[in-house]
Amino acid sequence: MKDLRIVFMGTPAFAVASLKAIIDSGAKVVGVITAPDRPSGRGQKVSQSAVKQYAQEQNLPVLQPTNLKSTDFLTELKALKANLQVVVAFRMLPKEVWQMPALGTFNLHASLLPDYRGAAPINWAIINGETTTGVTTFFIDEKIDTGEIIKQREVTIGKDDNAGTLHDNLMVAGSQLVANTIDYIANGEASTQPQAKKENLHSAHKLDRHNTRIDWEKPTLQIYNRIRGLSPYPVAWTSFINEGQEHQMKIYAARLTKTEDLLEKLDVRQLMVVNGHLFVGGADGILEITEVQLAGKRKMATKDLLNGYSFDTDAKVL
Repeated sequence: MKDLRIVFMGTPAFAVASLKAIIDSGAKVVGVITAPDRPSGRGQKVSQSAVKQYAQEQNLPVLQPTNLKSTDFLTELKALKANLQVVVAFRMLPKEVWQMPALGTFNLHASLLPDYRGAAPINWAIINGETTTGVTTFFIDEKIDTGEIIKQREVTIGKDDNAGTLHDNLMVAGSQLVANTIDYIANGEASTQPQAKKENLHSAHKLDRHNTRIDWEKPTLQIYNRIRGLSPYPVAWTSFINEGQEHQMKIYAARLTKTEDLLEKLDVRQLMVVNGHLFVGGADGILEITEVQLAGKRKMATKDLLNGYSFDTDAKVL
């Protein structure tokens, strides 16, 4: 077994599970690289990344560079004398960084590469109606998420999973895969394979205001998948008309419904309250909206919203 000196790079809670798995395995972590502290929230209080907080609890050296190409940072990184770097939910690395350790730099990605390369693989897998996804470790190269694959593990997407629950499942599976990958490398057994060349690869491009808006002309199942694929963040949204005024609404959760008597009553885009439940007509079915947030209000169950908010008979989504 090779004696490993590992530098870990990551920022959010998703990465903490992998760092913990490395430490629990007994591998030596000589340093942690994470994002600089930043102001956040209404009070703009300076906050530390989840990885920094955990690293400090473990008494690990922490570096927080603003420029990954700066001479000072590269000198500090080299001084850690790492022979392996592990990257989980961090930013793109310059070549000077990823090629530094003798055993390379590997990344954990939350998809079965080559599908869902990019910034939002968890969200897009659900939006696209996948029933299986997974995690991949691969050695970093000069492009994004294209390096040779070391290991993969499949994870099932449940029909009721949303981006939050799938995130947590992949976080656990990913942390286990990271630990296994390190063992694989330490034992000198690591072999890799190039990513398969496939046509029509699914993309995991960045989510924005445009692609998180619900298109009510789409099939109802696709709308349902978009809602759960964007919950709890960044959240699917729609505009709607009520009492002659246009408003906006974020939809955190919904249910497909087969209520036959509603099929004849609801037009496409029409909003209707029935016995304390809010329904919307789709192009080929009906959705019950179960958790929402209106502009200027807190997120709440729809039944709670309806205690103090009413929809008129002409209310509809846009």
